[in-house]
Amino acid sequence: MNIPNYSTAEQALQFIKSGDRVFIHGSAATPIHLVKTLQKRYQELKNVEITSITTLGDIDFNQSPYRDSFFVNSLFVSANTRAVANSIHGDYIPIFLSQIPKLFKEGFLPIDVALVQVSAPDIHGYCSLGTSVDIARAAVDTAKHIIAQVNPKMPRTHGDGFIHISQIDALVHFEQELPEVDYSAKTSEATITIGAHIASLVEDGATLQLGIGGIPDQVLKNLTGHKNLGLHTEMLSDGVIPLIQSGVINNSQKKINRGKSITSFMIGTRKLYNFVNDNPIIRVMDIAYANDTSIIRKNPKVTAINSAIELDLTGQICADSMGTYQYSGIGGQMDFIHGASLSEGGKPIIALPSVTSKGVSRIVPFLKEGAGVVTTRGHVHWIVTEYGKVNLFGMSLKQRAKALINLAHPMHREELERAFHDRFNH
Repeated sequence: MNIPNYSTAEQALQFIKSGDRVFIHGSAATPIHLVKTLQKRYQELKNVEITSITTLGDIDFNQSPYRDSFFVNSLFVSANTRAVANSIHGDYIPIFLSQIPKLFKEGFLPIDVALVQVSAPDIHGYCSLGTSVDIARAAVDTAKHIIAQVNPKMPRTHGDGFIHISQIDALVHFEQELPEVDYSAKTSEATITIGAHIASLVEDGATLQLGIGGIPDQVLKNLTGHKNLGLHTEMLSDGVIPLIQSGVINNSQKKINRGKSITSFMIGTRKLYNFVNDNPIIRVMDIAYANDTSIIRKNPKVTAINSAIELDLTGQICADSMGTYQYSGIGGQMDFIHGASLSEGGKPIIALPSVTSKGVSRIVPFLKEGAGVVTTRGHVHWIVTEYGKVNLFGMSLKQRAKALINLAHPMHREELERAFHDRFNH
C-alpha cells in the first residue's frame, strides 16, 4: 500500500500564488478547511481568481479583507457566493453544466490549482471525489496542482471519481462532517400539490431526473406505488433512498447503465452520504457524461423535473436570475429538458408554485428586464403549478398564454387576462 505523506493546510496552500486561478470542489464536497485557510493568506495574495459551481458552508468571499485578494468567477452562483458574484469583486459565466469540463480541457478556463475534498485512500492508494464528481473530474485532470483535504467522513463512491494519491501534490488530513441539507423540511401546501400533479405524469418504467428542492422530494414521496423506475440525474438527495431500497427504482428498463442509478453529485443528509458509501448500484459520473443530451435521450420515458423563478405567457423560463441580479445559474436544466424531449416517451417538466412567498405571481406577461432565459419557449413542454399541469408543446403563442393563465394564482388571473388582451387583441 502507498503510505500517504500528509502536510498541514498552511504548507499545502503554498502552491497557490498571486494571479492563479483556483478551482474549489463544490456542494457537499466543499473543502471548507482548505478554503478558510486560503482566506487567511489574503494579505500576501493578490488577484487570485476563484471558480466553482455551488459551494456549501461558511466561506463567504464578500468580506472586506478578501475583496482585494480574491475575485470570485462563478460557474453557478450559490447562497454563499451570491453577494460577491453580483459585486465588482465577482462575476458569473453563463454555461450549460455539461460544457464546463470543456472550459477546463480546451484552455478557455485553465486551472492552476484545484482544491478538492476526497475520501481516505484505499489499500491501492485511490481516493474518491465522493459526493461531487461533476466538474471536479475535469478540474483534477487538468489542474497544474491538486491539493486534497482527506476526510474520513467523505464517502467512497463508485464511478468516475477515483484519483490516486500519486496524482495529488499535497494531502491534508482533516476530519469534519459534510454540509447537510434536508429537503424534506421544505414543504408547503403548494409543493405537496405540485408533487402529486407531477407524480401523475410519471409512468412505470420511466427514467427520472430530479433537480434541487422541496418539489422533487414531494414527487418522490408520491411514487411508492410505481414500478421499474430508473434514475439518470444530475444530482440526488435523500428522497431516492426508500424508492431504491424498496425496488421502485431498480433501473431495469434503462437502455444504458441498466441496474445502476446515475448521478453527478449529491446534496442531502448524513443518511444519504452513508447510503452511497461504497454502494456499487450508485455511479457518480463526470458531468460531461451525466448531462450529455445524447446519453440522456437513450433511456426510455425520461421524465425531467426542474424549477423556475418565473415564466412569461409565451413559455420562456427564467431560472437563474431576478432581473439583472444573478441568483443561481443555467446549470443542467437545458441539458435535461432537451434530453428528455428527445427520449422516447420523454416528458420535460418545469414545476413552480404559482406565487412567491410574498404573493407575487411567477407567471408574468413579460420576464423582468435583464432576466436570463434558461429554457426557451421552443424547448419548453410541461408546466406544472399547484393549479394544474399543461403541455405547451405544439401550442401557439395565444394558446400558451390562455393555458398558463389557468395555472396562475386566481388573484393574478385578471391582470394576466388584461395583458393577454393588450398583446394579442389589437
